[in-house]
Amino acid sequence: MSISAINVIIDRINELSKKQKTTGLEEWERAEQEAMRQEYLSFIRGQVRETLNKVELTDDPLIQ
Repeated sequence: MSISAINVIIDRINELSKKQKTTGLEEWERAEQEAMRQEYLSFIRGQVRETLNKVELTDDPLIQ
């Protein structure tokens, strides 16, 4: 998933959140919101895994 795609998801999550606070959400909107949140969380988890896979541990105190 690209950064631009995740930005579209974030924008929609925020839009639904604002609507939830003002007029409330219909059932299908709640389902959409939850699906978008799960997709966002999957993206973030993937980013964290990718970052952690690049980490190298060393016992050498001279390497910083």
